[in-house]
Amino acid sequence: MCGIVGLFLKDKKLNSQLGSLVSNMLVTMSERGPDSSGLAIYKKGKLNKIKMILRSENPFEDLEELQKEFLLKQKLNISLEQNSNHIILTINKKDFNDVEDLLKKSFSTISIMSSGETIEIFKEVGLPKNLIKRFNISDMSGTHCIGHTRMATESAVTTLGAHPFSTGPDQCLVHNGSLSNHNNLKRILINEGMEINTENDTEVAASYLSLHLKNGKTLKQSLELALSDLDGFYTFLVGTKDGFGVLRDPISCKPAVMAENDFFVAFGSEYKVFANLPDINHAKIWEPEPATVYFWNH
Repeated sequence: MCGIVGLFLKDKKLNSQLGSLVSNMLVTMSERGPDSSGLAIYKKGKLNKIKMILRSENPFEDLEELQKEFLLKQKLNISLEQNSNHIILTINKKDFNDVEDLLKKSFSTISIMSSGETIEIFKEVGLPKNLIKRFNISDMSGTHCIGHTRMATESAVTTLGAHPFSTGPDQCLVHNGSLSNHNNLKRILINEGMEINTENDTEVAASYLSLHLKNGKTLKQSLELALSDLDGFYTFLVGTKDGFGVLRDPISCKPAVMAENDFFVAFGSEYKVFANLPDINHAKIWEPEPATVYFWNH
């Protein structure tokens, strides 16, 4: 049992409230998953820039070493911003591959949470309220956000095993359920060049979708292919640069509910997550159909 939330804003006037609104939604789901929690928030990007969200075991020391390596030694045009034990590294697009390779080779205490023009992922072991306070999520603004609070079943309780999982640029996935064929699928994906770092079946699902997107499929096509290739029970919420998509397996035993009005589209594992959203009394509220892809984008 895990809790999923998502909020896609139609009204730009609400962008400054996104962090606060999603924080309330995720805290409401705390009882569904006390082990770890995380959020992917999509913000306005900068032209020809990539943001890399890094988690560090030693953030103060690593921040200094990153400055020495990239500013002084490599003489790259970068910016660094620390948020607790996460570091936001902003670089020129043309430098991304070199920077990513160097991080993986030379910074053993750093893990890459996400990369892209707009996505920022913050996740840690523990309850949503602790995550929100630690990273000051309530004060963040953006266009859309997805979040997750996890009850671990098949893999260890670690930060890297927490959701969301990001396996492609500006892409991420949160998941409630369990896949039965993820080990076989993992071997196939690794042979196709995908990098998978945990034993979590959600990372396999995220990598599966990222591979199809990389190969030219749309998100809708990728999710439709997942219906035949992924075995198990699942509710997926997928974040992209422009919006998010929803998919439930053909049996749909995992709970899911949606709400939509002129201000937003919202997703939750339970109805109560919508209670404090703007003008919720005038929203259409429904349960997404089994084996049906839903997607909203700007």
